[in-house]
Amino acid sequence: MQTIFVQVKCELGRAYDVADEAALSIDQVSEVYSTSGQFDLLLKCYLTDDADIGHFITNDIQTLSGVTDTFTTLTFKAFT
Repeated sequence: MQTIFVQVKCELGRAYDVADEAALSIDQVSEVYSTSGQFDLLLKCYLTDDADIGHFITNDIQTLSGVTDTFTTLTFKAFT
């Protein structure tokens, strides 16, 4: 299992709509947070080991209505 974080910039006034759609319609999205700063949302996503991250981002995240930009962070090890 791969864990990635995707920061999402939304059209003005659309952050809540994008958050709802991402959380409800994309199975790989486990958590959605509103954030301050350059991006509006932070999505925590779990992908299978064989999943193509690029296709996931471009086909599932960037095509959500209201998304204008994304920034993806890949993770390696979770520390507890």
